[in-house]
Amino acid sequence: MAKPILVANWKNHPSSLFEARALLKSLLAKRQLFKKLSLFIAPPLPYFESVFDRQSFASLASQDMELPDILKSFGVKVAIIGHSDRRARGDTDEIVNQKVKTALRAGIIPLLCIGEMVPDHDGEHFEFLRGQLRSALAGVKNSKIMVAYEPVWAIGKSAKNALGSEELKQTVIFIKKVLSDILGRRISNQISILYGGAVESTNAKILFHDSGIRGFLIGHASLNAKHFKVIAELILE
Repeated sequence: MAKPILVANWKNHPSSLFEARALLKSLLAKRQLFKKLSLFIAPPLPYFESVFDRQSFASLASQDMELPDILKSFGVKVAIIGHSDRRARGDTDEIVNQKVKTALRAGIIPLLCIGEMVPDHDGEHFEFLRGQLRSALAGVKNSKIMVAYEPVWAIGKSAKNALGSEELKQTVIFIKKVLSDILGRRISNQISILYGGAVESTNAKILFHDSGIRGFLIGHASLNAKHFKVIAELILE
């Protein structure tokens, strides 16, 4: 059985290299736990070398797809593409598509982020997600891709106000169907779907075990070694 996946997106944190090294040291102390997962850490670029030196328990990821040769030289395995932060700064669907193709050419797995802006309980957001997937994967026929469903409205919310497990389950079923339509069943069956958006130790277990996802893209909770460890333990139960 394939290992569950955790991607730690540190964004612009921690605020110093000293804190970054302290966080890595705390995570390294639990390396036997994290080795049971496919763990990727996406730090700010200045911290790449520190993370690169500790690959015994995690692989390096990047927060965007720029300068592919440099990313490869650091051993980057995964690139987060289409994150809401990048889209807010001007990454269009066409730019996301080009970055996906650039990552694949470089031998880096694109982690494609999709997600609606506002909460919707009537299913109208499905067409928005379909459009994002079709645009991002136009001209792509490759199974070396991961997709992260990250509803923008859920980011930064408390776990109790975030997405429910049944809503996530239905969305994952839809995403799998759209991927099959775009790429064919054989390729789409090999693509891992992750979830991101207010993932905490209080909701990680039910979201993971009841929804059909393969793992999580985690933001602020990945900056707390204790909370991150608990999430890892919960998805391994």
